[in-house]
Amino acid sequence: MNQEKKRQKIKAFLKALICFLLFWFSGYLQVIPVWLFHITKITETTQIFLSLFSNFIIAIVLILLYLKDLKKEWKIFKANHSDCIDVGLKYWMIGLFIMMGTNIIINLFSKSHLSGNEKVVQEMITVLPWAMLINAGILAPIAEEITFRKAFRNFLSNKWVFALTSGLIFGGLHIVGNISSFVDFFYIIPYGALGTCFALAYDETDNVFTSMFFHFFHNTVLTILSIL
Repeated sequence: MNQEKKRQKIKAFLKALICFLLFWFSGYLQVIPVWLFHITKITETTQIFLSLFSNFIIAIVLILLYLKDLKKEWKIFKANHSDCIDVGLKYWMIGLFIMMGTNIIINLFSKSHLSGNEKVVQEMITVLPWAMLINAGILAPIAEEITFRKAFRNFLSNKWVFALTSGLIFGGLHIVGNISSFVDFFYIIPYGALGTCFALAYDETDNVFTSMFFHFFHNTVLTILSIL
């Protein structure tokens, strides 16, 4: 690898690290409206609006961070949307099958039948369904696909290293902070499987909008089903 390629890899890695840290600490953005509006009592409804605010801000920041690449990939996606959707559908169905299968197995050993993350999401949907449709169905896929697919792919050139790293970290962040029992650790498998399949879809089409489209679809359908 020549010096120019090394510099590009280092630059891509540092940019991905910044992207990841912004995503990881995005919750602290909720302090802004709390401070501006002198919020003293955080109810469930207030917490959802704060989450909506922080997710909106981080999605915009991440879009701006990769705006040049996203514009280029969006043009390609529009021109080749049929092929991208075919590839994305294949990997989404594989991921969904693994996710459902592993969830069934995990639930045999769990009393709750829901991961900690899923419990939180379901509670928020019950309180404010329309806000969660925006949060989970639109904002989360944008932020997560840019962070775990776009940013990672720019410095991880090996297909399987990229897919497994992306899937593992994606899965891990969906369980961390919501672990109430040892069984909850195993939920990294279904979440990670879906993340890995999204990464493979991105790798095959070389377009983040492939994985983003099916992430939108997946989250939106599940949220609507929960609302109904």
